[in-house]
Amino acid sequence: MTGTHVQARAQHRWAGLGVLVLAVTLVALDATVLSLAIPSISETLRPSGTQLLWIGDAYSFVLAGLLVSMGALSDRIGRKRLLLFGSTAFGAASLLAAYAPSPGWLILARALLGVAGATIMPSTLSLIRALFPDARERATAIGIWGAGATAGAALGPLIGGMLLEHFWWGSVFLLNLPVLVLLLAFGAWLLPESRDPRPGRWDVASVALSMAGVIGVVYAVKEAAAHGPFEHWTVPAAFVVGAAALVLFVRRQLRLETPLLDVRLFADRRFTAAVVATLTSLIGLSGVIFFMSQYLQLVRGLSPLSAGIAELPAFAGAVVGGLLTARAARRFGTRATLTAGLLAMGTGIAVLGLMHRDSTYLLLGASFLAVGTAEGVVYTLASDLVLGAAPAEKSGAASAVSETAYELGTALGIALVGSVVTAIYAGAVTVPAGVDAAAGEQARESIGGAVETAAALPGPLGARLLDDAQLAFVHGVNVAAWLSGALLLVAAATGWWLLRTRHGRGPTAPAATTDTADTAMDGAATDTATATAGANAGERPGARAAEKVC
Repeated sequence: MTGTHVQARAQHRWAGLGVLVLAVTLVALDATVLSLAIPSISETLRPSGTQLLWIGDAYSFVLAGLLVSMGALSDRIGRKRLLLFGSTAFGAASLLAAYAPSPGWLILARALLGVAGATIMPSTLSLIRALFPDARERATAIGIWGAGATAGAALGPLIGGMLLEHFWWGSVFLLNLPVLVLLLAFGAWLLPESRDPRPGRWDVASVALSMAGVIGVVYAVKEAAAHGPFEHWTVPAAFVVGAAALVLFVRRQLRLETPLLDVRLFADRRFTAAVVATLTSLIGLSGVIFFMSQYLQLVRGLSPLSAGIAELPAFAGAVVGGLLTARAARRFGTRATLTAGLLAMGTGIAVLGLMHRDSTYLLLGASFLAVGTAEGVVYTLASDLVLGAAPAEKSGAASAVSETAYELGTALGIALVGSVVTAIYAGAVTVPAGVDAAAGEQARESIGGAVETAAALPGPLGARLLDDAQLAFVHGVNVAAWLSGALLLVAAATGWWLLRTRHGRGPTAPAATTDTADTAMDGAATDTATATAGANAGERPGARAAEKVC
């Protein structure tokens, strides 16, 4: 092959990566772009507090429930084909969400977006493996992909704010359409088809069990956090059914010749550490960020655009963190890099526990920057670990596990942290005498309801209600931030413990072997040969140096 052909093929690969980054950025953005629209939705559709939480997390719940199934399906019918089909469905669901006439319709549309998103996410990561057989190039590509995913989530509030400054809340969904047109056009041209050559059958029973298990358990946890575990019989029933479905799912996978998900991957400590890190980091992150957008608008009085700009340091940090992950892992080791990322994120979120109504922006900006950067590192490194633990032909199902943890963490974060904030707010807010019962109930539902109620009351009465509601809401966010920070500290300790030995080596692996593998990465020629050999052997992207454990 001539030098010109090699260069053209390399350019084609990187252009294809651009399409995959566009896809994952879109799906990640859709998970957070709605946050700044919550006050507008509250005013227009008048959802209850519970409906408001479902609007926020229906997307992530359904996405989490279907990711493993869709990842396995992509291995069977082709990752490119499923990606393009899912993108088309994503556009149709976006139209439905933009023009939803009621809270119920919006929740349904968000759920359909989750179905479509589940077909996109696993395909993007597994197609990277097909585009980049060289392990070192693949590590760089995953870093760029991870930066796109975390940046999309961080960029959501800014783009949402820009749109809401001039249009109604449905415009945040219409944003998807021109992006999807580009994705479909360039994806059909630039992306290769990739599938498992011996896929086996797509086990429908396993699909049903995985969906029932994830959605049942998550629903039970969400409702128990909001109303108590025994408020209604459906809560313990959903938990029992969900837990039983997950047990049956695992047992079935162990018996099948071609399982939907090879649960034996969890015997690999690196795989388990990556999934735990992704899940817990998103539980802590998503819930607090969901309510910070409301804090900036409804407590600080910022416009949607100004609130989005205020959260911009998280976007910048996510990009930088994702791009620097591979270099940090090679220099400091996987164990130290992942643990430091979780510690930094936990500290950044816990700082919000010191926030009050008129805190200096320096406190908020520093927190956003630390959290965004750390999330970029954790998400990219965890995706790298997960993808490298599975054989290439099963990369769709393996990457779906990483994405499931991401989306499940997002959904649980909004549900659990949101329930803490809502419960503390409802218990702390005081409705002044003179406010009728219906208006008082609306004010206790949410901070958005209190703002709307206060605006309709006479001056002094409305000002007193608004002041008390804002204090109660900030107190709820403070407590949630401390709890989330503590959760991430536990996750950091868990990751450090799980990564205490090298993958495939005992705890007493010879030091000379470790030094040789790490030193080999310092030379360009040796580096390429080692990385290529690692890729052929099914080793993790980033080769051995990225596997160094401090």
